[in-house]
Amino acid sequence: MIVPGAIRRRRLTGLLLLCVLLAVAAIAGIAIGTRSLSPVTVTDALTHALGCAGGPFTCPATSVAEEIVRELRLPRTALAIAAGAALGIAGALIQGYTRNPLADAGLLGLNAGAGFLAALSIFLFGFTAPSQYIWFAFAGAAIAGVVVFGAASAGGGKAGPLSLVLAGAAVTAFLQAMTNAVITIDNSALDTYRFWVVGTVAGREANVFWQVITFLLVGAVMALAAAPGLNLLGLGDDVARGLGVNVERARAFGLVTVVLLSGAATAAVGPIAFLGLVVPHLARTITGPDYRWLLPYSAVMGALLLLVADIAGRVVARPGELQVGVMLAAIGAPFFLALVRRKRVVAI
Repeated sequence: MIVPGAIRRRRLTGLLLLCVLLAVAAIAGIAIGTRSLSPVTVTDALTHALGCAGGPFTCPATSVAEEIVRELRLPRTALAIAAGAALGIAGALIQGYTRNPLADAGLLGLNAGAGFLAALSIFLFGFTAPSQYIWFAFAGAAIAGVVVFGAASAGGGKAGPLSLVLAGAAVTAFLQAMTNAVITIDNSALDTYRFWVVGTVAGREANVFWQVITFLLVGAVMALAAAPGLNLLGLGDDVARGLGVNVERARAFGLVTVVLLSGAATAAVGPIAFLGLVVPHLARTITGPDYRWLLPYSAVMGALLLLVADIAGRVVARPGELQVGVMLAAIGAPFFLALVRRKRVVAI
């Protein structure tokens, strides 16, 4: 019989091991690219950057190799870690609040909302850089989340798991149709939009990371605060109410958290398929349904999976590269099917 203390130590050891793997992957993300750089060159570039008084992202580069490492690979790796962690946490939250094991950010219309306002801003204002239309994409995700929650609660009803899913499906279908209408009008808008919608961390400058990191950190703190209440909601709405949980307020708080995490991450890197769906299931095989452990595991696993997929995309298609959204779709689909086939998916 495994005592609770042993379970806690095992989970903590697993989390620390994942953090070590993430650190190794981060080093690989900085060192590996379409242009080969020696470990000494990479180390010198990082050492000079970290020792700069202006900070590693702002200090001017002294060589081409240093410019590649600091202005391309370092922001790209940092954004992949932040976005992957946010999408992993958001996926676990959405599956918990909707009690749907197949839920992800797309289920609540967040991806569709981000895509619509991103495409609309590209069409209306001629934006071409991610740093220009990122705020529109984030606003689109936020508006879509509010509309979905409002529609699910319309008529004096309660925003339960089923009503959230149905409202999300309706909003997603409408926004996708509107997005298609926008991008078919203008070819230049289509070119810029399709680079965003495929999902990538390539070409993202440091300012994109700094624009979203505050929202991601606030969302992560809110998610950890929501974990105990989410454990009670997993027992059912009636039981949760009997234990003193305001179910509607808890779901509203959860929706705000998901919008911050998923909205900011999607705005920065585009819709990433399967990450928010697969990662929580992988985490549950280790932690079980306890969200106090599930959320940290989902964060580290999400960051690790997104970063590894990005590195793999640089290696398999040299001298070019495959976008991380393509890599995750190629890896995630068969992996998730195998996971389901082995019946290792832990029930919500």
